[in-house]
Amino acid sequence: MRKLWLLFCQTVTICLGALFVIGTLRPDLLKDMPKNAVITVGQPADTPGTAPRSGSYSDAAKKAMPTVVNIYTLKAVKTRPRHPLLDDPVFRYFFGDPGEAQAQPSTNLGSGVIVSSSGYILTNSHVVEAADGIEVALADTRRVIAKVVGTDPESDLAVLKIDLPNLPAITFGASESVRVGDVVLAIGNPFGVGQTVTMGIISALGRSHLGINTFENFIQTDAAINPGNSGGALVDSSGHLIGINTAIYSRTPGGASLGIGFAIPASTAKAVMEQIIETGSVQRGWIGVGVQDMTREIAESFKIPEIRGALITEVFRGTPADRGGVKVGDVLVGVEGKPVTDSGSMLNLIAALKPGSEATLKLVRAAKPLEIRVTVGKRPPKKAQQE
Repeated sequence: MRKLWLLFCQTVTICLGALFVIGTLRPDLLKDMPKNAVITVGQPADTPGTAPRSGSYSDAAKKAMPTVVNIYTLKAVKTRPRHPLLDDPVFRYFFGDPGEAQAQPSTNLGSGVIVSSSGYILTNSHVVEAADGIEVALADTRRVIAKVVGTDPESDLAVLKIDLPNLPAITFGASESVRVGDVVLAIGNPFGVGQTVTMGIISALGRSHLGINTFENFIQTDAAINPGNSGGALVDSSGHLIGINTAIYSRTPGGASLGIGFAIPASTAKAVMEQIIETGSVQRGWIGVGVQDMTREIAESFKIPEIRGALITEVFRGTPADRGGVKVGDVLVGVEGKPVTDSGSMLNLIAALKPGSEATLKLVRAAKPLEIRVTVGKRPPKKAQQE
């Protein structure tokens, strides 16, 4: 009996050893045996490019970045006159020829957006002002000299033109439908370091009374915008253009971003661009009045229940408003059926009217509503104080 027990133990030991060796060297031979569940870590099931990455805006950036360009403006430095002695061969023999002082280019970095495959570029007017030459550098490393089609300092917009084949063009988005809290990307060339993408949200809409431009209706964003971003693209999460980056709020000497940046809505930029391309300039409506914002005290003194509209403080002689019967003390509350909330909104509404057309102004005079028809004039240049 003792021998049988030893034989049994030896057999079991040999079998367990054989299973251990097979399980270590050839586990596939034991596939029919029950196993504990395991968790593996490896490549995700989705292959690259099959679906957008969660939380990533790489597709939007990839779509918009090729359309954003760097702008180098060249301003020649005056050279000193060449002294007549330098043309004397005896003088040159003994003293050599120091040559003339060479003109040194002064480079101002900015950005722009290709909006048409035919070569039209939108940028800021202040980026290209007073430039003797303009060079555009594309994202694909091509460089070309650009010409100015036209500028509009009152909206701080300019249109350039380049002649190159196979140009990418950005798609315009519906800037009127954007909302506070929407994710946006700012693309440009901050501080000349190269093309850069920053991300943020829309912080506010319709910002005005900032003293940046004559006509202000800015999109405010906290996407980092720094010097060199001016004229670059503000795009939505689909890579569509919703604004042209224009200015930042900063208290630092270098103008570093503090999270408050301003962009011109794409709808405004598109309208200005189309006029510049068609006529070389922008024509705006004008009626010839001076205005100020309404206050609670003014509204109470004029017996107006709402604090809205623009108080007419001046009516310039011989202007459309004068001929139409507008008087000092009137409160303008509507233009062509659109409400006037303050002097800034009035400026934009009047400017949007076509010169030579007729428009209906809704006024409040002596606490009574009144409508007046006026023939819109053409806005004089550099007279923002008159509307």
